Amino acid sequence: MPRSRYKSLVDTFAADIHSGRLLPGTRLPTHRQLAVSEGLALVTASRVYAELEAMGLVSGETGRGTFVRETSLPPSHGIDQPDVAAGFIDLNFNYPSLPGQGDLLRNALRQLALSGDLESHLRYQPHAGRAHERASIARHLSSRGLTVQAEQVLIVSGAQHGLAVTLMALLRPGDVIAADALTYSGFKVLAEALHLEIVAIPVTAQGPDLEALEKLCRSRTVRAVYTMPTLHNPMGWVMAADQREHLVAIARKHDLHIIEDGAYAFLAEEAPPPIAELAPERTVYVSGFSKNVATGLRVGFIAAPAQRVAALERTIRATTWNTPGVMTAIACAWLDDGTVSTLEAQKRADAQARQALASEVLAGLRVVRHPSSYFLWLPLVEDARADQIAMALMREHVSVSTAEPFATSVHVPHAIRLALGSVGMDTLREALMAVKRVVGAYT
Repeated sequence: MPRSRYKSLVDTFAADIHSGRLLPGTRLPTHRQLAVSEGLALVTASRVYAELEAMGLVSGETGRGTFVRETSLPPSHGIDQPDVAAGFIDLNFNYPSLPGQGDLLRNALRQLALSGDLESHLRYQPHAGRAHERASIARHLSSRGLTVQAEQVLIVSGAQHGLAVTLMALLRPGDVIAADALTYSGFKVLAEALHLEIVAIPVTAQGPDLEALEKLCRSRTVRAVYTMPTLHNPMGWVMAADQREHLVAIARKHDLHIIEDGAYAFLAEEAPPPIAELAPERTVYVSGFSKNVATGLRVGFIAAPAQRVAALERTIRATTWNTPGVMTAIACAWLDDGTVSTLEAQKRADAQARQALASEVLAGLRVVRHPSSYFLWLPLVEDARADQIAMALMREHVSVSTAEPFATSVHVPHAIRLALGSVGMDTLREALMAVKRVVGAYT
C-alpha cells in the first residue's frame, strides 16, 4: 500500500475522531474487517490502528477490540497532580491535612528560630543527613517494626526523591524491574525517565500473584521488584505475613533487589513487619512525611542495607546534595516530641471516617479499598469506559483518575481511583454523590 494511502486513512480516522463524527467509546472494525473493507494487507491495517493509538486517539483492549478514546481529557489526566482547575473538586490527588497544622508549623518555626544552631541551616548539610536526625528516623522506623542503625538511614527530599535515588543507585538503563500490574503512578514515571523496563505482576484481591513473579524471574533477567506491601496504592491491600515471606524467598532465589514503598503504611494498624525487616540484606525501604504530616514538607527517608549506603549517598549528592536543613529539622523535631505519632493517629481516624462516608454514598457499587486508606478503587462493569466516566465527572466539576496511570500491563482495566483526603467532608459527600450518579448512568 503506498504510504500516501496509508497516511490518508490514518488522517481520515483522526479527523473523524476530532470532529466528533466518531464519538468516544465507539468500537472500530477489527483489524481483519478494516483490511477487508479497505483492501489492505492485515499487517497494514494493524499499522493504521497502531499509529492512531500512538496519537492517543484510540485504545486497543485485549479481547474487546479497538475503541475511540475520550480526547477531551487533559493529557496528564489521572496522574497525581495538585494543580486541579479552580472550581473543581479534587478526587485525584491526596494531600490530607488536619485543622491546626498551620499552627504546628508556626510554633515549630518559632522554636527553630530560638535554637542555638540556627546558622548551621545556612550551610551545606551531610549528603545523607546529620547524624542525630538520622537517629531520629531510625527510632521512628523501630516503632513500625523495622530495626535499622542510624548509619543505614539516608534523608531525602520526599519519598519520590527517595525512589528516584534508589532506582538510580541500584539499577541501570535497560534493567528489568517487576512491579504490580496496578501500581503507584509516580513509580511508572520514574521508571520511564530512567529507561527501566517494567514487567507486570498480575494482581489478586489479596496482593501480587507471586507464582507469576516466580515464572517471570525464570523467563527474564529481573533485577529488582518494587512493592507496596502495607497499604498498596491504588488497591489498598495489606500483604499477609506468609506472602511477604514468599516474596523474600523469590528475591533470594533470584538475587533481586527489593524496593519497599511505605508511603501509606502508617494508616494500617497491626500490619505484619515490613519486608525490610525480613530481608534486610537486599531491601531498600522508602517513605516520607507527605501523607502522615504534610505534602509541602518534602522530607523523606531511605533505610538501606549497609553495603548500599555509599552508592545511595553518592546519588543524593548528584541530585540535591542534601535535604534542606530547615525542613529536616522541623520533621525530626516532630518525630522526637510525638507530633508525628499524634498526626498519624488523627489521620487514621480521618481516613476511616471518609471511608465510612464513601461506603454510605456509594452503596450498591463494587468498591475495592482498605477501611483506613485515603483512596478507593471502583472497577467498572463490562462495556463501561473509564475515560467517558472521567470526562462526564469533569463536566460535573469533579476530577478523578482512571486506571491508565497506574497500569504497568498491556491490558488497562476500566476503573477509577478516588482520592478521599483532599477536600472537606461536606464537599466529599457532594463529589461522591456525583460519582454514584455518573457511574450509575453508564452501567
